[in-house]
Amino acid sequence: MNTLTSIVIAFLVISIIMYVWLTFKWRKQVKNEQQLRAEAEASKQQIIVEQTRNRQLKQEMTNNIAHELKTPVSSIRGYLEILMGDKPVTDEQRKYFIERCYNQTLRLSDLINDVSLINKLEEAEDLFNREPVNLRAQAEEAILELQPKAEQHNITITDDLPTDLIVNGNSQLLYSIFRNLIENALEYAGDNISVGIRCYKPADDTHYFIHFYDTGKGVSNEYLPILFDRFLRIDEGRSRKRGGTGLGLSIVKHAVLFHGGDIYVKNRENGGLEFFFSLQRHTT
Repeated sequence: MNTLTSIVIAFLVISIIMYVWLTFKWRKQVKNEQQLRAEAEASKQQIIVEQTRNRQLKQEMTNNIAHELKTPVSSIRGYLEILMGDKPVTDEQRKYFIERCYNQTLRLSDLINDVSLINKLEEAEDLFNREPVNLRAQAEEAILELQPKAEQHNITITDDLPTDLIVNGNSQLLYSIFRNLIENALEYAGDNISVGIRCYKPADDTHYFIHFYDTGKGVSNEYLPILFDRFLRIDEGRSRKRGGTGLGLSIVKHAVLFHGGDIYVKNRENGGLEFFFSLQRHTT
């Protein structure tokens, strides 16, 4: 084999190798581009789905708020129309109508405050200050605030939380957890019951584990997965009569999540509801 033939063969071999390498590289590039396009399309679709879901949630909440506002506003308007009408009313009737108007304004105020708190937690949680907060102190404050109402229904509230539970969080939100859980028990669990707060297992390096329970009425198991939903009405008539906003347990869940924890609820074996939740402990 002469030199020219060797050169030609070498050139052909190199050309084949280059062709194979370039083809492989091109196919790999095409595959990467296809994968990137697929991922971009999937991301775009996910964004569209999330945007649609957010719009639906906002629309649902707007409709719920409008529905909840309708009843107190209509009541206030009706009472005022009677007071301003030509038909005479007695002093006793006037006092009754004014008291009813006042109670409805309190309901409106509670609803506005609860909606504002949830929106702030969802969209601007960085606006909440964080500091070391004593957990038992927040529970005791909520108990003290609601003690007169508990006594009216012969309900005993026991706080067995240790005194040294320090959470790196927001005192307003931690207070709202205990207040809303206690209010929920006072409103719907029945009379002559017990309510308790305790740790259900020792703290680990990052979290405390809290158990809140009542010995009253539970709920149907079908409602447990949606118990933290906004404006949930398990007993429509009773809920409206009691005057709740339907946002208390939703606020509890948002506040727990804000503090790096989780929460779930179940019916107690011997009656009542029990909530298990965790809160991120303060670390220096």
